[in-house]
Amino acid sequence: MNAKKKLLFVVLIAALCLLLASCGQKAEEKAPIPDGVYSADFKTDGSMFHVNEAYGGKGVLTVADGKMTIHVTLPSKNIVNLFVGTAEEAQKTGAVLLQPTLDTVTYDDGETEEVYGFDIPVPYLDREFDCAIIGTKGKWYDHKVTVSDPQPKEDAAKAVEDGEYTCAVTLSGGSGRASVESPAKVVVLEGRVTAEIIWSSSNYAYMTVGETQYDPIGTEGNSTFEIPISFDTDIPVSALTTAMTEPHLIEYTLRFDSATLQAR
Repeated sequence: MNAKKKLLFVVLIAALCLLLASCGQKAEEKAPIPDGVYSADFKTDGSMFHVNEAYGGKGVLTVADGKMTIHVTLPSKNIVNLFVGTAEEAQKTGAVLLQPTLDTVTYDDGETEEVYGFDIPVPYLDREFDCAIIGTKGKWYDHKVTVSDPQPKEDAAKAVEDGEYTCAVTLSGGSGRASVESPAKVVVLEGRVTAEIIWSSSNYAYMTVGETQYDPIGTEGNSTFEIPISFDTDIPVSALTTAMTEPHLIEYTLRFDSATLQAR
């Protein structure tokens, strides 16, 4: 075989290998349901890893740009990280672990409790997928998770009469040291919902929601703001803190759980 034939043979083999590799790749599945917010069943194969009893085995499934994420509130703070995949994969260098949110649960007897929740990417519905967990003792465990029966959630603002309410709110982002008062005061008026956000310090000069800046509504006590909100979805906000040497605009996420709404 001369040099030209050898070169052609090598090129053909390389092209064939690339073709076979591309055929073996799985296309990313798009959500089989439209963008929106749903209530969905969240089932696991473990007695220690499940949805908090206050939520009846359900989480809030958000579909955006064809990608699905479910927020589940757990019974305690004993699970500190999740990983969509196996426990072995979770321990590899570069593995991206899911961080907890701090959720406030209101039980039927009126008692409240702060527990951890997680926003979990959902690759598909009605089929098991791997989800590894690690607890406070530092050991990873393998579990299987299924998300199913998504039902559109009615816009809570439309379902609730005008009036003043309290609602559990969770804050994530920042350094983890800041917090907001929960439950928060919520006002519903003609389908528009606003919430009173009371921070854990008096060092916030303003907040932004989208492109709009909101100034404090008082000058005494901890920094307090009134901002527009929506229920059962992540709300990106920013807050300018003056507690550091130089003012810093810090990004946070707020989430209001409509299941905890109570008239004042």
